[in-house]
Amino acid sequence: MIEQFNIHNSGPISQVEGRQLGKLNLFIGKNGCGKTWLLKMLYVVMRSQEEFGRGQDHRDFHDVLGDKLYWTFQSQHLGDLVRRGKGNRLEVSAGMDDATELIFGFGPDTNKQVKPSHNTLPLRQDNSIFLPPKEVLSLWHVILKSAVQNREFGYDATYADLVLALQNPPQAGRNYDSFAKSRKQLEAMFQGRVLFEDQQWLYRQGNSRFSIHSTAEGIKKIAILDTLLGNRFLTPGSVIFIDEPESALHPTAIVELLDILHMLAEQGMQIFMATHSYYVVKKMLLIAHRNQLPIPCFIANDEGIWQQSCLMRDGLPDNDIINESVRLFEQEFEGI
Repeated sequence: MIEQFNIHNSGPISQVEGRQLGKLNLFIGKNGCGKTWLLKMLYVVMRSQEEFGRGQDHRDFHDVLGDKLYWTFQSQHLGDLVRRGKGNRLEVSAGMDDATELIFGFGPDTNKQVKPSHNTLPLRQDNSIFLPPKEVLSLWHVILKSAVQNREFGYDATYADLVLALQNPPQAGRNYDSFAKSRKQLEAMFQGRVLFEDQQWLYRQGNSRFSIHSTAEGIKKIAILDTLLGNRFLTPGSVIFIDEPESALHPTAIVELLDILHMLAEQGMQIFMATHSYYVVKKMLLIAHRNQLPIPCFIANDEGIWQQSCLMRDGLPDNDIINESVRLFEQEFEGI
């Protein structure tokens, strides 16, 4: 579990510091403020640590890290990831506790080599995953060919890692109780199950089967999480990064999904979410109060500096998402 992080001069981010992180964590802000960028940078940290030393991969850690940065942000020169400004240098640190930390940095002239100045993070057997706003099942073969086989820019490493994780076959035997319960609730939401058969994804509802291309995007998005729980790619020690969990979902489905994510967090998973949705922020607030659960919430200002608050302690943050929702509510009653 990531307990702390500090990022300076990275793309749109001038400075963001996270302390006392929780099992559920929230990034909010307007378009272009760096929510997705922040999710991806933290994903790079975790996934690099997970890929290092696994199987037949004999690369040094700095090669794994540089490669993951390159294919996640898809910039020909890693130095382009440094925030513009004279003398700026990208700096990243992330720790799991007081004794384990990864620190790396580089300047605008960096090509592809990144050598961490410090890394005491333990090797990880659990898996992290990045869930993008759009579903990937209907584009599975395109992503696989472009990002994995041909190694071309277009679909970044978060997509490539996801389609590979989804290919793992379902695992028989008893699953974790909360995972089994979560899967039942997820499948109840879309009243069926998504299957991978004969190198294609299918949606099964009762005795009927449908092409994944004729299935609603919201169903496919929920099915991705269901599949990763069913094939045991995700375990209680996993970290999930979700960009816009509300995308393509009905408000009721958003609320149900967040309840499931809270259930997974109680099992031990850590979850980071970036959102534009008032439904997501409000529901997270209710989860925080109902369970007396500190949920860190991060908001960026126009200068790229992020502030951390706590939903349980501080309530709804002052930001455009909340303010616009309140304005529309007040406008409705002014017209009555």
